[in-house]
This record gives sequence, C-alpha cells and structure tokens, in this order.
Amino acid sequence: MKLSDRVKQLTPSKTIAITATAKELKKQGHDVIVLGAGEPDFNTPDHILEAAEKAMHEGHTKYTPAGGITELKEAIVKKFERDNGLRYTPDQITVTVGAKHALYNLFQVLLNPGDEVIIPAPYWVSYIEQVKLAGGVPVIIDGEESRSFKVIPEQLRGAVTDKTVAFLLNSPSNPTGSLYSAAELQALGEVCLEHGLTIVSDEIYEHLIYDDGEQHVSIASLSDALYENTIIINGVSKTYSMTGWRIGYAAGNAQVIKAMTGLSSHSTSNPSSVAQYAALAALDGSQEPVRTMRKAFKDRRDYVVRRLNRIEGIRCETPKGAFYVFANVSEAMKKQGYGTTDDWVKGLLEQEKVAMVPGSAFGFDSHVRISYATSMDQLEKAMDRIERFVQG
Repeated sequence: MKLSDRVKQLTPSKTIAITATAKELKKQGHDVIVLGAGEPDFNTPDHILEAAEKAMHEGHTKYTPAGGITELKEAIVKKFERDNGLRYTPDQITVTVGAKHALYNLFQVLLNPGDEVIIPAPYWVSYIEQVKLAGGVPVIIDGEESRSFKVIPEQLRGAVTDKTVAFLLNSPSNPTGSLYSAAELQALGEVCLEHGLTIVSDEIYEHLIYDDGEQHVSIASLSDALYENTIIINGVSKTYSMTGWRIGYAAGNAQVIKAMTGLSSHSTSNPSSVAQYAALAALDGSQEPVRTMRKAFKDRRDYVVRRLNRIEGIRCETPKGAFYVFANVSEAMKKQGYGTTDDWVKGLLEQEKVAMVPGSAFGFDSHVRISYATSMDQLEKAMDRIERFVQG
C-alpha cells in the first residue's frame, strides 16, 4: 500500500528512538539510566486519583462534548484569571487529548499550504513536524547560547515574509529551560502585531520555575492587542504529573477555538471523560503537591548543573524553568573524536548505559538535553558515568 506524501515527509523522533534503545538494553539486563524523559517521575497526586475513581463510580464514563465538559472549561477559565490575570469565557476554551493535540489542531485550522510559522531553535521536536503535517513551512531562527537561547525582535522581524502566519513561543522552554521576561515578550509581541501574526504561546511548563524573583508571564496578559492575537496552549501533564491522562487545552479567539473543537469532533471526539474529572480536581484542588515537586526539581537541577560544569569539555547555564538542562558538549565531542551529538549520545549509551537526547533533535547539534525528572540517586550515578565517559 502507498503512504501519503505528508506522512512520508515526517522525521522520526530521536527521543522515541533513544528511549526504545534504552528499553531494549534494560530488557537485556543492563543497568540503564534514562535521562530523556519528558515527564515527572512522581505519581499523580492522591486527591486527583481519588477524583478519577469517584467519577468512574458516579458514571462519568460516557461521551462528553468534543471540546470538554463545562465544569472543566470553567475551572480553566478560573485558572487563567488566578494564575495569569487573563479573562476568558468558556467558548474561548477547548479541551484536548494532551497539549500536543491542542497544538496539532491549532496548526490544522490556522495553516494553508505554503503558510510559514516562525519557530525559535532550540525547539521541541514536534513543532516542526506538526507544521509540516498541516501543509505549512517551519522557518527556524536560532537563539544564541549567550542570550540563554532566546530570540530577539530583530531576528523575528528579519524572518517575516508575506507568507508568515504565526510565531511560536515556548516559555519556559523545552529543551533549554529558558524563560522570557515581560519586557522581552512585549518586544517580540510588537513585531507580531506589526505584521498581523498569530502568536502561539506554549505555556505547558509555566509552574515549573525555580528561582526567587523569576516568574512566568503570559504574552497574552501584556496588552489587549496581544490578548486578541494569542492562542495559549497548556495542560495538566507537567504541573500535576499527569502525562498519561492526556488532558491539554487551548485558549483564545472564539472562532479559532470553535474550529479546533470541530476538528476534534471528526477525529478524536472528546478527551477521556474520567481524565477530564481528574484534571478538574487538579486545577481546583490543593496545589501543595506542585510545590513539593518544584522543590525536588530545583534541588536536582542545582546538583546536575554543578556536576556537569565540573566536567572538562561540558558547560551549561542554570535553566530557569522546565526540568531539562541543555548542555554544550562540543569540546568533549571534539576531544573524544565524535562528529555529532547523535554519535556522542550513542557512545555514552553503549559505554556507560546513560540515555539522553542529542541536540540535533532540537536544532542544536552542539548540545544534549538532560532531563532531571528522575531520582537524585539515579542522577548521582548518571553524573558519575558521564564524567567517566568524557574523561576516559
């Protein structure tokens, strides 16, 4: 059977490939430490589990509206006002099968063949593929390491053409953990307004910020014009350790949201009914588990950054958010005779049984992404092995 051209243009996920190799080595009996995970290692908090069980016993196991139950939409509205100072109405909210699904639907309803989306690198791996699947063209602008991988207005302005439709923001960032300030967002937003661009703001890591004085700012909160031109993507997966529950959401222009919901109605239908009630408990319930996870992540982040910077040939700055360190290994690669991060990561996995994702997956071949969403014991062992691998 023939495959469609749009599917044949997809690039295989290096994250999935590394994970599959690591799992195979584990099956063979090897002690593999996986630092590629994009999910917290904590279980979903108890009060959320209890809400899901209650929902099942109360019969909430049937179809729901394609865009989510009213109660969850109202909880999301309250969340935006509480956390971001943003006011939405339920018709400006759609609930999806994870934040990835929200992004997919958004690109499907925004893009026509040949439309361009400007995406800063380093970027999350699926952004590029989702734009291509919608018939769009990803236009990459590189954030410089000296600026914490953040792009500036001049770069954005220089990338705009008459085919540009949207600009994608991710703050805090996967894979770098970088965080844009309000002033930086305002400056980028002004360029978008000048050219009539839709701003796609992926804010999935908004609550995973670690240092005093630092906070997440939603670009939609900075002015009425930016509010009107921004679609926010978010979900419960990272903040509440609910990656497997698959609940995301989008907020913004009611016409766009209606189109996204219509697309869901002919593809996935509704997200899991039980998972929606669990997400409702996450948003409305105690936030203490979030604070507990955040404290653990901060301790792990500080340890990993300190250990990596002690290894000759590796350098990294302290990320402000998310749960990744994006480390520059170019000097170590050169000293060890590796030409690409793909080869370096493969060598590390084969020799020391530590798995991580090469920077080439994110558009930066000089770096690797290390997830610290695993136990301190595992991180200590992993840092020892990485140090041994580099120093020979």
